[in-house]
Amino acid sequence: MNEKEFDYINVIPFIDIMLVMLTIVLTTSTFIATGAIRINLPEATAQHAETLKTLTIEIDQQGRMFVNARPTLASELRDSLAPVDRDTPVLIRADRQVALQHFVDVMDGVKSLDFHRVSLQTEAAR
Repeated sequence: MNEKEFDYINVIPFIDIMLVMLTIVLTTSTFIATGAIRINLPEATAQHAETLKTLTIEIDQQGRMFVNARPTLASELRDSLAPVDRDTPVLIRADRQVALQHFVDVMDGVKSLDFHRVSLQTEAAR
């Protein structure tokens, strides 16, 4: 009996399946990203998750600096931030009237200590 040899592989069914899979993944990811899928999470009385605390650095209009509401001198900033974990989010709140150099000194001190999550708090424009 003569068997016919395969000269080629038919990949059209494979492509059809992959396109269907791609459509499903894109559709569900869109629903998840836009919040169209409502999820009611279960409730628990105890909190087991440990969250990172945000380190807040504030500069008032006179240029005085506060680290977590504790007055700090600019020369002491590096010493007060040294023991803090580098993955801790740092929030800088500076008065709009503060001299730019005060803000730059704070940013330079925070960045020189390799903090990765640094943000500046602003207000929405009216």
